[in-house]
Amino acid sequence: MGVDLTPRTRDVIAHLFPPEKVPFIEQLLVDECGDNLPLCKPTTPEGLERVRFAVLKISNGDEDKLLEAVLLARRDWRDVLVWANFANNLDAHNQWAKDFK
Repeated sequence: MGVDLTPRTRDVIAHLFPPEKVPFIEQLLVDECGDNLPLCKPTTPEGLERVRFAVLKISNGDEDKLLEAVLLARRDWRDVLVWANFANNLDAHNQWAKDFK
């Protein structure tokens, strides 16, 4: 059982992806981008938002890009933070996600 998504993460997914893809994307993030990321703590829904928002930002609503970003996060989640420009600012993911309310 993976770590659930925050309501804010669900909002971002709903904004980026068509409604018919949302359940798949949500389950993908729960199963593949959660407590199974190497050396990633804490593994709470809120603690994982930064990495999950990074893979969502990288995807820009493209399922193939999301899968690529999730695979990269599974190898080293810090790489997706760099790729999404979230690495040097602990609040950058929040600033990015505020547009999806």
